Amino acid sequence: MKYCDFNGCRNKISRGTYCEDHKRSRKSIKKKQKKKHIYHHDNKQFYNSKAWRDTRSFVYERERGCCQRCGRFVHGRRAHVHHIIEIKKDPTLRLDENNLMLLCPQCHIIEENKDKEKVQPVFPKYFQAPPAKF
Repeated sequence: MKYCDFNGCRNKISRGTYCEDHKRSRKSIKKKQKKKHIYHHDNKQFYNSKAWRDTRSFVYERERGCCQRCGRFVHGRRAHVHHIIEIKKDPTLRLDENNLMLLCPQCHIIEENKDKEKVQPVFPKYFQAPPAKF
């Protein structure tokens, strides 16, 4: 017997992590798993490949770490490599250096939504700065 892992819960359980009061339903677990794979779920294997990492590094070095739209220096996870022609439209261009550009997160949002004014915008609030507090 051990205690439930929920913060402050004193219920004892014989197996598992949480007691019946704090255990998640199967429906909520599936919903969370589905939500986890929102971005690039079809291309996940491609984005984890060595060929992509090498191409991404080449584009970063070619642009010397500066965003091609605004000229701001970007580093690490903030350096987004954008496909000019989407992978969905032409998969053969996915590793073509001439089809890739380095962008900062703000410019990446603008580029992604450039041709999709009437369609649901991609990354709507994902990279925006938090509101200023006065």
